[in-house]
Amino acid sequence: MPPCEIAQIISDSGVAKAAKSAAALFILGILAGVYIAFASEGSTMAAFNLLAKPETFGLGRCLAGAIFPGGLMLVVIAGGELFTGNTMMLLPLCQHRINIFGMLRNWCIVYLGNLAGSLFVAFLIYQSGQLNGGNALLGGMTIKIAAAKCGLTFMEAFSLGILCNWLVCLAVWMAAAAKDVAGKIFAVYFPIWLFITSGFEHSVANMYYISAGLFAAANPVWRESAMTVAKPEMLSALTWSNFFTANLLPVTLGNIVGGGLFVALAYGFACNAFSLKNE
Repeated sequence: MPPCEIAQIISDSGVAKAAKSAAALFILGILAGVYIAFASEGSTMAAFNLLAKPETFGLGRCLAGAIFPGGLMLVVIAGGELFTGNTMMLLPLCQHRINIFGMLRNWCIVYLGNLAGSLFVAFLIYQSGQLNGGNALLGGMTIKIAAAKCGLTFMEAFSLGILCNWLVCLAVWMAAAAKDVAGKIFAVYFPIWLFITSGFEHSVANMYYISAGLFAAANPVWRESAMTVAKPEMLSALTWSNFFTANLLPVTLGNIVGGGLFVALAYGFACNAFSLKNE
């Protein structure tokens, strides 16, 4: 399917998203947050022992990346509202098919739903005792991963957020062109594998990664395990305030630029799509 036809599909989807009820957006946002959290915890489970060692770190990233795409597949195929994909609503906004209130309303409700779903899964994982896996190394690595994300500078987190959602929205863009479920799976799989392997920052995934680390840090056994794989000064960055201000804020802004500007608007300009108006 030519890019300009995909642009029309994405634009039409954005118009429909702006018109959904707040209740529907919030419920679908929760579900998408849950699905991405499943992918986050599953990829950590698969790769934690490899990520703990410098000599196998890259292999661990690659393995985590091979697992993670299942989360976006669930969102795209089963259905869900994911903030990072919805950054492409900038396309119908610039076409004057929706107004800024409709876009921001969608973003805010979906973002809160994504956060609620992510926190719910993180809390269940904490309560389940699953983080005792690998003689508590899974719990330790969960804390280390979260602390590393909270220790990024603003520009590091912002830049990694751009790179991440550039790939994520390309995955959604290609999935929109697929005519069957198998095509959507293949469209999603490789860009998402690439973004996780590269270590880019996804705001909704981080809602799980960091909250799971914060919950895990309350367990003295898992915190002690974290001390074997991370320095104390690194772990000191893991706080609830840093979760929101040092990570989610810059990563979210980067995600908006990566998906909204470098995918949706870039193709929109290339296709001269801004002459389209909603009649």
